[in-house]
Amino acid sequence: MKLLGISSRINHPQFGKGVITNVSSTEYWVTFIDSGLETITIDSEFEVIEATDNELDTVSFYEVEQSLLSILKKWNGLGEPVAIADKWKGGNLKLEPGQAGVQGKDVPIDVFFHKIVMLRDRLRVMEQKINASNIEEIEKVELQQYITRIYGTLTTFNVLFKSQTQYFVGEKTK
Repeated sequence: MKLLGISSRINHPQFGKGVITNVSSTEYWVTFIDSGLETITIDSEFEVIEATDNELDTVSFYEVEQSLLSILKKWNGLGEPVAIADKWKGGNLKLEPGQAGVQGKDVPIDVFFHKIVMLRDRLRVMEQKINASNIEEIEKVELQQYITRIYGTLTTFNVLFKSQTQYFVGEKTK
């Protein structure tokens, strides 16, 4: 099978006519006239209207960007973008003291959420550093158990996350 290059034109049975705008090792990114940007697997069924050659050994900007982000995440603790649930956007967290005469505090939920996400990302980095360290396996397991318990404690904040895939997960019961 010949790999199509960027700017090749195709006709897909589901999405219609489109132009390949990016190529990865497994997918074509195609901008279709009717449905916009879609990704399709390279081995999908479609008609080639006009093929352009893909230059050998080319890497798309997207692949370079993803590689760089992966390296930065691994070494700097940068996490993926995490969305706050729509119902909390623009909200405010009001802290009211139980003691008379003490001033309360208002914190924008977006700021609070950002701090929760940073905490999670830093826990993940700590987890990676523990796994990569030269400490004894028994100590690694013990530290992993502490981290799992910390995640379990933080599940209260899952209500703030838009996507369940971003949730804190503690110890799973069988």
